[in-house]
Amino acid sequence: MSKPISNPFLFVGKQIKDEYGRQIGRVASFKVTPTGRIDGIFVEHGDGEFLSYSSDQIKIDNGNLVISPTLKLKANALCQEIPLIWRKDRALNELVEKKKIPPEMYDDLHMTFEGALNQLKDNAKELTEEIDRQIDRCNKQIHDLHSALINLEIEREIGRLNGDSYEKALGIIQWGLKGVNAEKSDLDALKNKLSNLLLGEKTQNKPEVPQTKTPEQAEIPKAPAPVSPNLPEPPVIIHVRNPSKQSS
Repeated sequence: MSKPISNPFLFVGKQIKDEYGRQIGRVASFKVTPTGRIDGIFVEHGDGEFLSYSSDQIKIDNGNLVISPTLKLKANALCQEIPLIWRKDRALNELVEKKKIPPEMYDDLHMTFEGALNQLKDNAKELTEEIDRQIDRCNKQIHDLHSALINLEIEREIGRLNGDSYEKALGIIQWGLKGVNAEKSDLDALKNKLSNLLLGEKTQNKPEVPQTKTPEQAEIPKAPAPVSPNLPEPPVIIHVRNPSKQSS
């Protein structure tokens, strides 16, 4: 529970909602440890079924108890744990390169980190598949609610539904669409967050591959500048005047 409650049993019998404002049911009781810590909550759903939720899922919003989705808590936890294990393994590699730890200790620790990381990645993949199923459920609900809205408009158009009944039904459908769209938006964000995390982890240690240039991009080697041959200097021409012509 994110915020301690002085007397949680004051909430017994009161309505409890999810993060999207939808009523889940009524608070029936709490799980309490021998030390008095709240460890969970029992909720009576509208169909009469009793379900329990962990203390991590419970939070207080404006004086009301709110249940957070399990998928959201699991995804947020994985988004913290996977980068942490990866950073620890990177730090281990740097320490062994700096010869601050013996090489024989590196193997055991690296295998421990690698095993934990692989398990977390498997959990993330399974969670992503569960998120996909929940997104499909939301899409079906959205489709059904839009169908209900169209039928409502048709019945009103042909005069079988009066104004008051129409407004009540319209409000219920719009409220339902608001909640399921908010849930779907959250699920899409969680899926993207996990996908980016797994993709980023794969590319962290990916070696840089030198880019090869296409024939069009390749530079054409320049021809060497022609070397001027060492030519002899041009002869100096001296014009001698004819003495016979000079005397005449």
